[in-house]
Parts: sequence; C-alpha cells; structure tokens
Amino acid sequence: MPWALPVTNALIMNQTPTPTTFFEIALVRSTRRRSRSNPKRQDLWKRFGKPNIMISKSGRHTMTDHDFVDTHVHFWERPHDTLTWAWLAEDFTHPQLGRTRYLKDMSRYTADEYLTDVKDSSVSKAVHIQAAIGSEDPVEETRWLQEMADTTGCPQAIVGDARLQDPDVESVIARHCEYSNFRGMRDFAEGDYLVDENFHRGYALLEKYDLVYDLDVFWENMHKAAAMAKKFPNIVLVVDHSGFPQERTLEYFWNWRAGLAEFIGLDNVYIKISGLGMGDQMAGREWTLETIRPWVESCFEVFGIERSFFGSNWPVDRMYSSYAQLIEAYRELVSDFSSDEQKALFSSNAERVYRI
Repeated sequence: MPWALPVTNALIMNQTPTPTTFFEIALVRSTRRRSRSNPKRQDLWKRFGKPNIMISKSGRHTMTDHDFVDTHVHFWERPHDTLTWAWLAEDFTHPQLGRTRYLKDMSRYTADEYLTDVKDSSVSKAVHIQAAIGSEDPVEETRWLQEMADTTGCPQAIVGDARLQDPDVESVIARHCEYSNFRGMRDFAEGDYLVDENFHRGYALLEKYDLVYDLDVFWENMHKAAAMAKKFPNIVLVVDHSGFPQERTLEYFWNWRAGLAEFIGLDNVYIKISGLGMGDQMAGREWTLETIRPWVESCFEVFGIERSFFGSNWPVDRMYSSYAQLIEAYRELVSDFSSDEQKALFSSNAERVYRI
C-alpha cells in the first residue's frame, strides 16, 4: 500500500499527517508485527494509547491450517411458504450494504451452496445467524434450518429471532429450544432497547434456557451494552461484526476502539471478528489485508485471544471477495501467534460459546 507509508512515517516522526480517504491507521496498527521494544512503536503508544490487553507471543510462528468454525452465515430460499427475507426485497435498500443486487439475484443460498463455497477452506462447523427478517413466526426459520441440518449436517448451531420486549416472548424462546441445534438469539429491537426494562426482562430468560445473545451494536451504544452485560453476568453476549465499524477515518477508529474498551473485564462478552468488508464498501473501496488489520488487531488487544473468534458473514461478504481470500487473510493476520492461539481464534472459542 504505497499511500499508507507517508502517513505512517509522519506519525512516527510526531508530525500531523495529511488526512486521507484511507484512515491513517496503517499507521499505528502496522507496528503490531514489530517487537514491543521497538522505539517507534513505543512512541505510537504514547501518542495514541497502549493496548489494554497484550497478546503473549513466543517468537514467529507459521500459519497453521486449523479447522475453521464459521460463526456467522446466512441462508435463504425464496420464495418460501412461511418465511420472508425482507432485507432482500426488491424495494428495500439496506442502510449499510447499499446496493445488494448480487444477493437479491440469488434466490437460493442454503447449506448446499455454502458447503460448495467453503470446500477448500477447512470449515468444520457453521453457526447460522437469523436472517428471515419479516417472517410472521420466527420459529419457522429455526424449524427450516434444523431440517436442513438434519439432512446436510449444516448448520451445527442456530441463532434465532424473537422480540425480547414482548411480554409473551418466553413461549417463543421455548419453541425455538425444541430444536436440537438452537443456541441463541439475535433481536433487531427498535428504540433505546439496551436500557429498556422490558427488553431486559426478556433478555434475562436467556440464562434460564442457556442461550447466547448475538448483538449488532455501534460504538455509540457500547457503554449501554456493557452495562447490560454487567447486569446479567451469566449470559454470554457476542458483539457481532467487530463492533460494526461504519467509517474509515482516524477519529472514528479511536471512538470505536474506546467503545470496545467498555467491555474490558467482562468475561461473558466476546467479539466476533467478521463483516469488515462491509465497512470498506461503505468507504467506497475494496478491503485488503492492510485495511482490515487495524480493526482485527484492536479486537485482539481489547478482548484478548480468549474472548475473540472469527466469522465470515457469508454470503453477504461474498460481494467483496471469495471465501478462500477471506480465510487466508484471517490466517495471515494471526500467522505469528502460537498454534494454540490460532486454534482458539478459529475453532475452540466458538465451539465453547455455541456449545458445538
């Protein structure tokens, strides 16, 4: 990336860099690969803040082809008798994804298509995250997915939908749990729901049913999510899509990182590193190893290896790369981690969280 180098050098020399369309981050995080004793890196820490949690290293390691548990996939089959995927409707424009013609033209993306896409990427298990938004009965999606899993062996875990603010939500949760692969909830609730007592009442039921909660949250509301996680320490909360960074500016990066810091010390909160291609797309460019590096490494530094894992956001992120390219990028980003650390990020952490 020739355009990143002058920005990095300017920061190292304590100069004010000229703003660029690619956030000047290659700057701080690119030093991640260097020795901790590197004076340039120490200077960057002084100016921009030392990581809260450092990753233990024991020398350079090579990439290991560990099995990959993909923690974020979406399936659909349109039209369907009982299910609706409103976000794929012709008249709907997604606020983050923008033009999704590529996805809308795919009438079917199920385990069959997914297993074809991932056949060369050492995928061992997959977690399906609710996608049939707009369906009258959200349990129908779980039923459909369980039938698929019983036939194809995929997905191994299902995260479904329910309106946790509804007074009768427990009956919906109980019906979801009748299916053996059901593991958690994701609720696109409206309003200031993270501090809503009605939402908390429904959220509390997840402990009773031993369910995980997957959360899409922007940095502006991470303090509220952290407060909720503290209130319910026995419920595992997974922050989806790396905290969903929306912009690619230096100011946004540090705001986002400060938001992540709200979760420090909360052992029941995990970060799912996924969906970063969406943010680069919103910035009008294609993602590369170096554009996603600062976000990924900050997740490691804030959450530590033990509370981080990867996901693909497939096939949504198929708009931005092949599956093999994405997984290869993940493997390269952790190539200097120990084999045990790589295994934790690619499989064992996710297996523990989703009980698969």
